[in-house]
Amino acid sequence: MYSFTVTSHAVTLTSHSLERPVSLMFLLPPDYESSTQSYATLYLNDGQDFERLRLQETLEKLYQQNQVPGLLIVGIHANERRLSEYGTAHQPDYKGRGDRAGAHTQFVLHELVPYVEKHFRVRKERESRVYAGFSLGGLSALDVCWNHADVFSKVGVFSGALWWRSRAYDEGYDDANDRIMHVQIRNTIGKPALKFWFEAGTDDEKDDRNNNGIIDAIDDTYDLMYELERKGYIRETDFTYLEVEGGQHNPETWGAVMPAFLQWAFNDQF
Repeated sequence: MYSFTVTSHAVTLTSHSLERPVSLMFLLPPDYESSTQSYATLYLNDGQDFERLRLQETLEKLYQQNQVPGLLIVGIHANERRLSEYGTAHQPDYKGRGDRAGAHTQFVLHELVPYVEKHFRVRKERESRVYAGFSLGGLSALDVCWNHADVFSKVGVFSGALWWRSRAYDEGYDDANDRIMHVQIRNTIGKPALKFWFEAGTDDEKDDRNNNGIIDAIDDTYDLMYELERKGYIRETDFTYLEVEGGQHNPETWGAVMPAFLQWAFNDQF
């Protein structure tokens, strides 16, 4: 009888870029050991949250229902340096957070991806590499992919920390010029060959800095998608958005919508 069991495999990779050991969790498709095929790969920030995401259980259900093709998932565990290592590589935020985001990018590109593609049976073309993350990890994934579309073809941003800003609210902040990722997209010459998936929950937060009746988490996502449209990306063709009624800023909400993301990201790999 065919088994739909997903197996996990933990590895610690010593990173020269991050100057620390990085814990990794690999989730292997059910037929990994019995087949010779190569698989698409999903890289996920905050791999330490796999259990709360119920990711293994979700995958097994999707495989059983033939809802997604076999894929390898790589969870990158964050540690106490998370606020330093996640962010935008070219610029820390106004508090200096994200000062090691460039090192995280170098780790992913020059250490992690080569390690995965040497030790696991995966496809090595950019079309088969997807990167995603949650909250600040979502911003990090977006920043890496935006600047390295030659490596990744799609990015998933769950409740992205798109408020990441270069100026404090009480220091003359304004939306147009101080949200770091929005400005980066606007100022980039050209249009990276990427597809984007965004999620935000109506209960992600309570803050509404411009008092327009829309919480900042949703407003910031809307505005970022507007910047993408200004670059020439087309809604639903190049980027999609899922707004979760009652969705909160936690792994339980993100895990519940993971099937929708995985199908969006990988159904062209069947």
